[in-house]
Amino acid sequence: MAKNNFRGMPGGMNQAAMMKQAQKMQQELLRMQEEQENKTYSATAGGGMVTATVNGKHEMVDLKINPEAVDPDDVDMLQDMVIAAVNEAMRAADADAANNMSRLTGGLNLGGLF
Repeated sequence: MAKNNFRGMPGGMNQAAMMKQAQKMQQELLRMQEEQENKTYSATAGGGMVTATVNGKHEMVDLKINPEAVDPDDVDMLQDMVIAAVNEAMRAADADAANNMSRLTGGLNLGGLF
């Protein structure tokens, strides 16, 4: 029966160096997640009539509605503008998070690993 002797990874990276690199990547990921959670993202709808701001935790932290957007006869339009602004702000937060993750992983798609 052959012994399982680990003599290192191809390219000269041994197990200790690989673990050190993984720990460094994990620390960077945690730093980026914390930074992401503290960022805010704003988007407008209706030509600036509605502005929604979300944070990196996907929580809405501010909503501004121009008084001119409030038409009691057309509440549906105001609702649509609020939804559009919030969704766009969420998309901006997601895009920023994906961009940061791509920078961290060197463009590798880790398939939900992180």
